[in-house]
Amino acid sequence: MKRLAIAVSILALSISACATSPTAPTPDPAPKFTATLLPTNEVPAVINADAGASGTMTITFNLTKDSAGNITAATVDFSGTYSGFPNGSALTASHIHTGAAGANGGVLVSTGITAGEVTFPAGSGTLNKTGITLTAAQANAIMGNPAGFYFNSHTALNPGGAVRGQLIRTQ
Repeated sequence: MKRLAIAVSILALSISACATSPTAPTPDPAPKFTATLLPTNEVPAVINADAGASGTMTITFNLTKDSAGNITAATVDFSGTYSGFPNGSALTASHIHTGAAGANGGVLVSTGITAGEVTFPAGSGTLNKTGITLTAAQANAIMGNPAGFYFNSHTALNPGGAVRGQLIRTQ
């Protein structure tokens, strides 16, 4: 009888354990970065008519991970605001580059804008691009050392870059 009571108790505990549903893990928030874009951050600093410009860029990574948590694919969304450009200015390119503050580096991820796509008739405006593909290696590199990368935007007046800012992880 004692064995039967123990077996019933074990069975009851097993059933009650099955009745409670496990808590689903909360997904990681999408990594997000910002860059404060200033002409004084360019190397060399911009001193012509674009010198009064500024902007803020928010960069959001959309990651696909395997069951072990490794990044297998990634896209990036860019959302930026600009002001202080001469009326009628237009961006000719915008990118994430490799390079610490004070150093220039190569383009790593382009927004893919084309000349004339982003214009500032009254000296200000926005840049929004979504779903730009980057590799898992690029995503890992930026997340591992955001300060080693910068975002900049180019104009016809400053083909090497008009405004620039180092990436800072905010989420």
